[in-house]
Amino acid sequence: QVLLVESGGGLVQAGGSLRLSCVASGRTFSKYAMNWFRQAPGKEREFVAASTWSGNTTYYADSVRGRFTISTNNAKNTVYLQMNSLKPEDTAVYYCAAGYYPKYDFWGQGTQVTVSS
Repeated sequence: QVLLVESGGGLVQAGGSLRLSCVASGRTFSKYAMNWFRQAPGKEREFVAASTWSGNTTYYADSVRGRFTISTNNAKNTVYLQMNSLKPEDTAVYYCAAGYYPKYDFWGQGTQVTVSS
């Protein structure tokens, strides 16, 4: 089983930055692409970004492209989401997930990101 543990959420002012981390463990975690999703209250879950562990292939949602950057550190089994120029509409619970579209087999517990006006 792949275990994913997120951290780094918090409260930040609009225009500020935050970096989320997701530590992966388990025998087969490296076989999966890593993804970030988010879900705001009353909203559907939204894809944010994805990366292979090599970092050679990345994908971004239009809503975050140019502001967010996904990266990996293989030595630390960690995927990051660097979030810059944050907006109130970025407020959500952010989840990391292991898998390939459309099937995501493993999910972290989520970390709350709140962006104030």
